[in-house]
Amino acid sequence: MENYYEAIDLLKGMIALPSFSRDEQSVADYLQAQWQQNGQKVFRKGNNLWLIAPDFDFGKPTLLLNSHIDTVKPAAGWSRDPFTPEEDEEGRLYGLGSNDAGASVVSLYAAFCQLAEREQPYNLIFLASCEEEVSGKNGIESVLPELPPIAFAVVGEPTGMRPAVAEKGLMVLDCVAKGKAGHAARNEGINAITEAMKDIAWFSSYQFPEASDFLGPVKMTVTIIHAGTQHNVVPDRCEFTVDIRSNECYTNEQLFDLISQQVQCEVKARSFRLSSSRTPLDHPFVRRATLMGLEPFGSPTLSDQALMRFPSVKMGPGDSARSHGADEYICGMEIREAIDLYVRLLDGLRL
Repeated sequence: MENYYEAIDLLKGMIALPSFSRDEQSVADYLQAQWQQNGQKVFRKGNNLWLIAPDFDFGKPTLLLNSHIDTVKPAAGWSRDPFTPEEDEEGRLYGLGSNDAGASVVSLYAAFCQLAEREQPYNLIFLASCEEEVSGKNGIESVLPELPPIAFAVVGEPTGMRPAVAEKGLMVLDCVAKGKAGHAARNEGINAITEAMKDIAWFSSYQFPEASDFLGPVKMTVTIIHAGTQHNVVPDRCEFTVDIRSNECYTNEQLFDLISQQVQCEVKARSFRLSSSRTPLDHPFVRRATLMGLEPFGSPTLSDQALMRFPSVKMGPGDSARSHGADEYICGMEIREAIDLYVRLLDGLRL
């Protein structure tokens, strides 16, 4: 019970400090000070903070608890100050980052403290990382090389404490269709827009043959298009952007190669690093969660799971539908239940 009230107080302190992606220093300083006051040895790189449970043993596997301290900027439509933590009579705590993912940070920290009080069959690390909302390279990606090999991770994101055993990856393509400039009044030139339309139609209709039981098919969406300089000139260049949400059946590199063979335009991937992930249903954590009545599912939204090259499950208090919207909130009972559930799932777990 004491851990619960400490978690609520810690979350209120986080809400009161703006922590936009790439500008998380204030909240990182605050958390570091709070945890050091609690007797924790805090490791830090940039605005990433991590704790290692006592009696680390290289003969044991290592379990990582992770969530993020950064937030998006407030959406339009807030009816209250997003940086003033407010509780209502129904037990809702309002504030930017309360649901995504401050509640997961404080719940995982409370669970870490309880689990670290007794010997576990694994080493335990808690990592509060930054730049998650922008998939930044100074976030978890910069810290993982500093840590021992990770056998399994629990990633705190608002899932209603349902275990997401699979997550879609992301690849963004910048495409260029080329034509030949000419005067629009005469039958001359090659219209780059018309050329692009052929490939845009392919992106809109093509279905990759391999679909995932949890994530479904690969999804491709053309989201941006630019062409032309004035009304009477046939454009010789059309640029468009494609958002691709991958499943675990394909690596991003495989998708890029397959796409390059099918379209006529020039294609460039911004990155291959945000991969889809999948943890088998017979993993010990997933088996225990299933026995406790928690139904595994596949998540269409991106998290730091995409940067983990080891088994992981995304699971945390709150509702993803509240994230990034006005009047974001978390219920106190959700945090209380999350702490208890994390501990019951992880205590004595053999990886």
